[in-house]
Amino acid sequence: MPIFLDHPIKIPVSVSGFFLLTIVLAPSAPAHAIPPFARQTGLECSACHTVYPQLTAYGRQFKMNGYVDGDVDTALYKKIGAWLQGSFTRTNKGQSGGAAPDFGENDNFALDQGSLFFGGRVIDKVGAFVQGTYDGIGKAFAWDNIDVRFANRGTVAGEDVAYGVSLNNSPSVTDPWNTTPVWSFPFDGSGLAPTPAASPLLKDGLGQIVIGASAFADWNSSIYGEVGLYHTLPRNMINALDVSSDGAPKSNGLAPYWRFAWHRDDGTNNFMVGTFGLYASLYPNGEKSAGADRYTDLGFDAQYQYVGDRDSVTVRGTLIHEMQDLAASATLGGADSATGALNSADASIAYLYDGTYQFSLGASHLWGGSDAALYGTPSGSPTSTSFTAQIDWLPFNKEPWSVYEWFNPRLSLQYVHYTRFDGSSGNVDGTGRDASDNDTLFLLLTATF
Repeated sequence: MPIFLDHPIKIPVSVSGFFLLTIVLAPSAPAHAIPPFARQTGLECSACHTVYPQLTAYGRQFKMNGYVDGDVDTALYKKIGAWLQGSFTRTNKGQSGGAAPDFGENDNFALDQGSLFFGGRVIDKVGAFVQGTYDGIGKAFAWDNIDVRFANRGTVAGEDVAYGVSLNNSPSVTDPWNTTPVWSFPFDGSGLAPTPAASPLLKDGLGQIVIGASAFADWNSSIYGEVGLYHTLPRNMINALDVSSDGAPKSNGLAPYWRFAWHRDDGTNNFMVGTFGLYASLYPNGEKSAGADRYTDLGFDAQYQYVGDRDSVTVRGTLIHEMQDLAASATLGGADSATGALNSADASIAYLYDGTYQFSLGASHLWGGSDAALYGTPSGSPTSTSFTAQIDWLPFNKEPWSVYEWFNPRLSLQYVHYTRFDGSSGNVDGTGRDASDNDTLFLLLTATF
């Protein structure tokens, strides 16, 4: 199904000026992870991340422990952080009328994201990750990912168990691995480039328009389980949080989410294989007159990770199968068929060399039954295939070049190539635009404070 909300975060800015600003701010001290968590734990970035936001085994444990590990007396102001991203986007062919309001047809500079966040211990056994983000296209500051946790440890059948509950606003934002939708590869992408019209509901179709709670447990550092319930927020609350409610669905009852995984870690190598899913009954566009659509998303994923002193390799794979009961949308004219199916498959590999250079390759394939009314494309088919190559440079990620704990910039160069887009390789939009015309060169600078 289409993603209900699409609110990329862009404002025009000179990336060269932004890069100069980060260089001016760069004296010398130990490099750390995302600032609030780093200041609380006193650990270097590589303890929790290979390249942020990709987690190591310790980073996953820190999350499952509720973000509370480290100094209990960390001052409140040290738990406040910021995240800035500036970029340049070039597509193989310009977009008629502009890539977005106030942007040109091609070769666009943007301040992709300006976020403020709170991270770390709130009280004993309670921690949080709370993010608010400025959307430069919508000219608004909105809430973003939220994960507030109570976590504890105990013993079951003679083995250690970490357990807790989370209050959050997006299914899978709680996940410790980088294979489920919220934290999956590619971790960054241009909001000024065309993207396929279709996406499974679980791939952020409900992000920031729902609120939910989940209970989780990790037994013997080998079996992880999580179950949760979600419900859409009232329209007036969504709008008050500056997240557009246009086209947003409304829940018909609670939507259950589940996640189970088996994982092992020997200190250098770690492996996970798991499953996750979501069932949601939704009134399309909030309209109740025709009843509700029903979506059942089933996901399967696996991840292998090798972490050395300065090198790491991570291999990831995810498959999502969505079963669609679209009787309500069909009655209202929003779908041609009352039933449908949509599938997505994603795979990626990342190699970090000397703690400084990361090389990533990824492939994504989306396919399902044709439905022109549902997907709004000339062919009616959701089929899209893309390949992504990315290079990341973290010049201050290791000694002796590390700087202030809040300063660990990352420069990324990404290229996305499409062989099929919205069901076609040629004339994908009825104007003669080919799939490869949407190929995207994306240069991104990220700085955290």
